[in-house]
Amino acid sequence: MRLPDLEAWAIFAAVVEHRSFSAAADAIGLSKATVSKAITRLEAQLNQSLFHRTSRRLALTEAGKPLAEHAARILAEARAAEEAARDAASAPAGRIRLAAPMSFGVTNIAPIIADFLVAHPGIEIELNLSDARVDIVAEGYDIALRIADLPDSSLRARRLCGISTHVVASPGYLAKHGMPTHPNELGEHRLLGYANSTGPWRFRRADGAEVSVRAQGPLTANSGDALVPAVLTGLGIARLPGFIIGPYLSSGKAVEILEAWTPPPIGLHLLTPPSPLRPARVEALIAWLADRVRDPCVTAHRATEKATETAR
Repeated sequence: MRLPDLEAWAIFAAVVEHRSFSAAADAIGLSKATVSKAITRLEAQLNQSLFHRTSRRLALTEAGKPLAEHAARILAEARAAEEAARDAASAPAGRIRLAAPMSFGVTNIAPIIADFLVAHPGIEIELNLSDARVDIVAEGYDIALRIADLPDSSLRARRLCGISTHVVASPGYLAKHGMPTHPNELGEHRLLGYANSTGPWRFRRADGAEVSVRAQGPLTANSGDALVPAVLTGLGIARLPGFIIGPYLSSGKAVEILEAWTPPPIGLHLLTPPSPLRPARVEALIAWLADRVRDPCVTAHRATEKATETAR
């Protein structure tokens, strides 16, 4: 039985990650010629071209795209195995790449990360805050936090907590346009959309009735925070998580509507690549987050109160 060319697969993953033969060679400490020969060798074994090569551009072929994910997984598992062996004899150390939603990351995750780094001085964290959905394997993340009604996935997922969702408008908007009492009436209103949430707004009542409404209105944004000013100035109705809109509901600047109709439950999920092997530093951060992420609305309220006290 011929063993797979694991070195070539790992080099292939490095070229995909760094987007050039030269950059990959520099990153892994090999010559460009060695990298090129490994890719040529792998292509010969697979009988397929993995890259389109020009003098200015390197791009995966259609055959190379699905294989790149396999290569990234092979490389990640090999690294994890080596790191697990090293970590068993020493304190967790090294870099962790963590992705989290922007608003939630600022109010809820950043303080937790700061405490974690104090407790684990040998660990470094690269925190990427964005509401865009990252490809954990392809982009090389160790952990991604995602707020969603999570679909089936090959990734390893752990639900950390529930996230409340509220359909809201300003008192001024409701005084001018009226209070909707049924989701079907939203078609007559101006709805503010969240760009990273695809599909219609879905609602369910306690008796099991379900309704879907397509969001249409004057503003669509890829950040929930960006919709708040539009809500407060009376531009329309938005569907926002409690950790963003909660303080405005408490102050009366925003009003919750359609309380008898609830949006589908969503939660905060911690996702990791599918490999069962994880470095000790990643396991340490997962345990830290799981122990400290509880009710995000409470954290948001505390952050708002602290900011108000500081302003005074």
